[in-house]
Amino acid sequence: MPLFARKSAKNNASDHSDISQDSKRSSLSGGSNSLHSNNSNHSNNNNHHHNNNNDLDKKPPLIFHCQLAHGSPTGLITGFASVRELYKKIAECFDMSEDEILFCTLNSHKVDMTRLLGGQIGLDDFIFAHRKGRPKEIEIVKTQDALGLTITDNGAGYAFIKRIKEDSIIDRIEHIAVGDHIEKLNGVNMVGKRHYEVARMLKDIATGETFTLRLVEPIRSGFQGIGPRSQSRASSSSGGGRNYGSGKETLRFKANGNAQIEPKFDEATTAGVEAINNLLESFMGINDTELASQIWELGDQKSNSMDFAEAIDNSDLESFGFTDDFIIELWGAITDARRLSTRN
Repeated sequence: MPLFARKSAKNNASDHSDISQDSKRSSLSGGSNSLHSNNSNHSNNNNHHHNNNNDLDKKPPLIFHCQLAHGSPTGLITGFASVRELYKKIAECFDMSEDEILFCTLNSHKVDMTRLLGGQIGLDDFIFAHRKGRPKEIEIVKTQDALGLTITDNGAGYAFIKRIKEDSIIDRIEHIAVGDHIEKLNGVNMVGKRHYEVARMLKDIATGETFTLRLVEPIRSGFQGIGPRSQSRASSSSGGGRNYGSGKETLRFKANGNAQIEPKFDEATTAGVEAINNLLESFMGINDTELASQIWELGDQKSNSMDFAEAIDNSDLESFGFTDDFIIELWGAITDARRLSTRN
């Protein structure tokens, strides 16, 4: 029996418990081969506009280093305040369409879902953009209720496979891999849909039914040794090197379209967001650090589960239709993370 009464009834949100979603980060060193997505003077001319709170109401005058994951010169990316704007700037820098970018990873050129660029970028991160590769169409018989997929999206309209459960239906199909973009389902275009929408559509396919997925894999060939340049002995001894991904601040994209420089998560926040993300995957089949962070922020200052539920109902998360039982699970994850912080 629920421990509290909420203002309105919810739809059951646990129907998507098979599939998952996620969200996003950047950095490398330039030189004579560097490309520019924007006039580098933009950064110098605008530094004095920062206020004491580091609010980035205007496009942040920060410069990030970027390469194409399969190999390219280093590009310098600046003048963006959202993931969509970032993709546009990367496309301009490398003279291609932004629709060609499947997703970005941070500090690694590999198709590594633990390094996906989502709702934040560390100020010292290096961005690798993964381009569309070969399309493939696969017919699948849904022999079990769970396909064994975890789905995420790139924040710019592409849903793709983040994880495949071992010995699941999808795991037994050798042509499907982590990082594949789900372009069409039974001929219906999935571009522009969020991960939870794609997850719900796959979950709603009846057991025993045959369906067709059109997937697009990222380009995987290229320079295997590519990566952020490590410190040389000379630069290390002189203190002039740069350790990518080791910064203490992050550029966080906000739901209102602004971006803000904030400290990286403390231990309690990191534990809470991770626990919430695990619950999202178990109950809804989605994995989304940005969504988990938003839930954490709604509950962080609340003293009881009723206030937390009311905060959920009064936010844009109300449309997810979280059940009362799921709200209790989320509240438990938040309070457990707080206790961890107190003990330490």
